[in-house]
Amino acid sequence: MDKFMQWIHRYVQPVFLVMFFAALIFWYIAKLNYTYSTRQDVRIEVDGVPFEVTCVVEGLGTNLFGYKVYSNKTLRIPLSSLKYRPSREEGHEGKIILDSQSLQSAIAVQLSDIKVLSIDGVPEIDKPKKK
Repeated sequence: MDKFMQWIHRYVQPVFLVMFFAALIFWYIAKLNYTYSTRQDVRIEVDGVPFEVTCVVEGLGTNLFGYKVYSNKTLRIPLSSLKYRPSREEGHEGKIILDSQSLQSAIAVQLSDIKVLSIDGVPEIDKPKKK
């Protein structure tokens, strides 16, 4: 390891390394100002019933990066703001089927800086108990 460090100091100047890494950081920051589309898992709670959906979202790289890294929250959405219907399948009594468009709109309201393009796989959920 000592010979490697001697080689580094002999052929690669520390100022070069600092400038190289600074350039990489600035390049990465510049790339975050572009608009991107990606899949994002979103945790949701509808009147106390938790579940997760996968959304296709679009936004600035900085907003998407910030949501991915810093947002580990659950979006709370009241059932009264969603369209739904009871499940009619045998064995699924007491479950409801959420309308994907109304759920997408409710998610979009809470993720104001990110555009929600679509959501995949809205699950049947247990009908929330009235409080």
